[in-house]
Amino acid sequence: MLRTSWIAGPDSGRAGPALVSVTDLRLSTVANLPGVYRAARRLAEDWPALDGAHGMWLWARPMARRCGAVAIWRDRAALAGFLGTPAHVAVMLRYRGRGTVTSSTWDVPRAAPDEVWPRAAVALRA
Repeated sequence: MLRTSWIAGPDSGRAGPALVSVTDLRLSTVANLPGVYRAARRLAEDWPALDGAHGMWLWARPMARRCGAVAIWRDRAALAGFLGTPAHVAVMLRYRGRGTVTSSTWDVPRAAPDEVWPRAAVALRA
């Protein structure tokens, strides 16, 4: 599995509970993977200013036609705020029907990237 380095958000280092989100896009064809990944990288450029974001990684399993993100949020409202941004909505509409998306979330007592990634990686290997 390939992944980016940690992309910190404005809440990075903030104490207290947090929410982890894991997104897994399984594309119908590998031809869509470069475009999806470029779109995700563009969304990640805004991450340092995204309200409620502790940080995130983009990940990919190119041979399996899969990619996605593992993100740590302040709370569900912060995640919902990102999901509703015009940039995110535009990407989702552009790639609608080109694969299937699954996602999961769980609460953590603290936003600790070194604890979150191993749990998320196990789920993504399944």
